[in-house]
Amino acid sequence: MARRYEHSNNSSQMREVLQQGQISEGGHRERDHSSKDRSSQASCCSSSSSPSSSSSSSAQGGAGDRRAGPGGRGGQRAQGTSSCSRSVQLNFSRTHTVLIDVSVFNLAVGIIPQEGRDMWNSNFVKMPCSPSSVMTTKVGLMKQNTQVCRWDVISKQLKALASKKEVSVDEVEKAVIKYNPKYKGQWTFDALSAFVKCIPKEENYFPTLFPKIAALALRLPEQMKKAIPLLQTGHTAAITLSQVQISCLLANAFFCTFPHRNTSAPNTEYHGYPTINFSSLFGNWSKRKKEKLRAIMHYFNVVTDEKDKPKGLVTFERRCLRDEDMPHWRSCKDKMAKLRVALHGSIETDGKGMLQVDFASSWIGGGVLGSGLVQEEILFLINPELIVSRLFTERLADNECLIITGSQQFSSYSGFGDSFEWAGPYEDYLERDDWARLRRQILAIDALNFKHVREQYSMVKVTRELNKAFCGFKGHGHNEPDIATGKWGCGAFNGDPQLKALIQLMAAARARRALAYFTFGDRKLERELQQIYQLLVDEGITVEQLFRHLEDYCAVQQAHGFTHVDLFEFITNTVRPSRSQL
Repeated sequence: MARRYEHSNNSSQMREVLQQGQISEGGHRERDHSSKDRSSQASCCSSSSSPSSSSSSSAQGGAGDRRAGPGGRGGQRAQGTSSCSRSVQLNFSRTHTVLIDVSVFNLAVGIIPQEGRDMWNSNFVKMPCSPSSVMTTKVGLMKQNTQVCRWDVISKQLKALASKKEVSVDEVEKAVIKYNPKYKGQWTFDALSAFVKCIPKEENYFPTLFPKIAALALRLPEQMKKAIPLLQTGHTAAITLSQVQISCLLANAFFCTFPHRNTSAPNTEYHGYPTINFSSLFGNWSKRKKEKLRAIMHYFNVVTDEKDKPKGLVTFERRCLRDEDMPHWRSCKDKMAKLRVALHGSIETDGKGMLQVDFASSWIGGGVLGSGLVQEEILFLINPELIVSRLFTERLADNECLIITGSQQFSSYSGFGDSFEWAGPYEDYLERDDWARLRRQILAIDALNFKHVREQYSMVKVTRELNKAFCGFKGHGHNEPDIATGKWGCGAFNGDPQLKALIQLMAAARARRALAYFTFGDRKLERELQQIYQLLVDEGITVEQLFRHLEDYCAVQQAHGFTHVDLFEFITNTVRPSRSQL
């Protein structure tokens, strides 16, 4: 996600260009000079497979029983309160856990939590309200160390906060430290405190909001009756939760209640998972933290309001590209996919209805709970429901991606990095599919981080990036949406914009999906990418041929030492002579 610009290509325009002939079957573009920002709401086809048929229609069972295929389809808005059953049933399968009652949902009666049981082992999220979660505290006149149920301590503190009309940051800190005594003196709340103090009185609703967040966190046992499986490395699997369940989980993250999640040291149980408790967001005041907290607090202000409470579902799907599904890039005969290059606009705004690429960290969410404020962190701040993925998503491997379907955008923003600012509430008018998910799909794929720019000019690295992009772009059904992307890995990770653009174009060609590429105001890249794409189309270049050109380019780049060779110029000079000799 780059800086906000006045944009000229909205999602409906972009789709028309890609799918309805402004780029012909041969790939020839008709340039669109329109500068109007037409507002239109686009529907998005799910990129997941069709729902699996279940072996049982029962919605009852213990942990691990309630499964569903993640790709529910249907064009009508699903509110969850209709008097008739749904046209596309929410089913379950062995690889998709659904944490709401499927039978009740399919009857369109409402959304209620699925019954189940607590699981305290390495395959599930260890919950704050689990009877197995204990802590040592001093009790009695002799102040003897005694093990007590940690949730008893948590609920006592949160109930005290929830019972008040207003709560100060000091009271929040004292409550959190009460059940996290190990971190007394280590965790600071200066950022949260400075934030509350610096907001003008007429906008400062936070002291009255803290009790509401505490009350929401206390609902955890009633909302999460069934264990949440971990999305582990090497396994394709998915989880569907209600937006209310997500809000409850995030309220607990706000009050730092999740056990065994306060350190990521190599020898700890959750060393392969991102942090989830908000302690790192509350300390080390900065302007960035101020703007992050404005977005987070606005989210909680909405979800704690009964009349504005979200009423849908969200699916989190980890996909693992199997060895047998890895493309043979040196023998891939696919020609270039349709491409639309946009100078202005943004992925999340103009890519509505498309599969929107999150330029992710392998640790989902990156530095969203710290100081990071680039594309992924901004995406997670304006769609805070994405943050819950950090609770159960293990670090992504080279052949894996995460797709989130149905998250809601709550905030508008401007800027990027140090210039990022929360720009107020966002009204999300996207329609919902038959699974009551907003028609928004976000694809998290992590690019390689090159400490030195020259490291990327290796076919081992190029192939890794091709496989990573293909893992996310690969279709799993019919009528797959187009892909909205941009300068993936080209900021702090030092990726070459030209190379990364061709890698994504090749992956999209193999996946047979059209690509909308946002240059975020980079006029030079826009012009050059259009020119090289037209050359590749005119010359009928296949993925196989382009891969071989990249092999030659990497060899030349390495031979030139520290002198940079322009990739697009190299390919132009290579392709045109070979054509003239025919």
